[in-house]
Amino acid sequence: MLSPTTHWRSAAADTFALVVYCFIAGMAIEILVSGMSFQQSLSSRLLSIPVNILIAWPYGRYRDLFIRIARRSDRYPFLLRNLADLLAYVSFQSPVYAAILWSVGADGQQIITAVASNAVVSMAMGVVYGYFLEYCRRLFRVTGYV
Repeated sequence: MLSPTTHWRSAAADTFALVVYCFIAGMAIEILVSGMSFQQSLSSRLLSIPVNILIAWPYGRYRDLFIRIARRSDRYPFLLRNLADLLAYVSFQSPVYAAILWSVGADGQQIITAVASNAVVSMAMGVVYGYFLEYCRRLFRVTGYV
C-alpha cells in the first residue's frame, strides 16, 4: 500500500512523464507523419495536456500491472519488459488519442493515419516511454511496479 506522500509523488512523476513525452512525441507524429498542420497539432497537444493529467496516474498503474505480469517469467526478462511496455502503451493510449484528434477536428483519414502510425511507432515509443517513466520516477524518488 502506498503512503500518502508516496501516492502523491507517484502521481506527480507519472503525470510529468506523460505530459512531457506525449506532447513531444505526439506533435512529431501529427506533423511529420499524419500531415496535420502545426495549428491542428498544437491544438491537439494543448488539449492533450489536461487529458494526460487525468489519465497519467491510472496509466502508470495499468502499465505497472503489465510489467508485474512480465516479470513473473525468468525467461527473456528484457524482451518481456519491453513487450509489456509496448502492449500497455498501445492498448491504453490509442483510444484516448483517437478521441483527442476527433475533438480538434481531424478528419477520419487523419485520425486513422495518426492512430495507426502511433501504434506502429509505439513499437519503439511505448518502450522508450517506459524507460522515460522509470527515469522520472527516480527523479521523484518513486519506485515502480507498486
